[in-house]
Amino acid sequence: MKFKEDSRYRRANREAVISIGMYVLFFAWWYFTAYGLGSGDPGEYTYVLGLPSWFFYSCIVGYIGISLLVWVVVRLFFSEDSIEGTDPEETGGSKG
Repeated sequence: MKFKEDSRYRRANREAVISIGMYVLFFAWWYFTAYGLGSGDPGEYTYVLGLPSWFFYSCIVGYIGISLLVWVVVRLFFSEDSIEGTDPEETGGSKG
């Protein structure tokens, strides 16, 4: 009996790679804005909306930005797949 890989595995792997990529992007944003802007003398910090700029850009802007990015990526690149035992490509269903 020849093994045929289910098409859902390819999509799940692609979605996992995209998710990890977004996490790495978010961590890089957070790290470089937090440590880049926050590495100086605290007496010389600039403030945005009463918060130190390093905190505002790394935690507030970063969170809002990654939340919007995740929403867009999920809408555009992720698909809803059945967890039933049949491959949707064999039955003509699901987008890829």
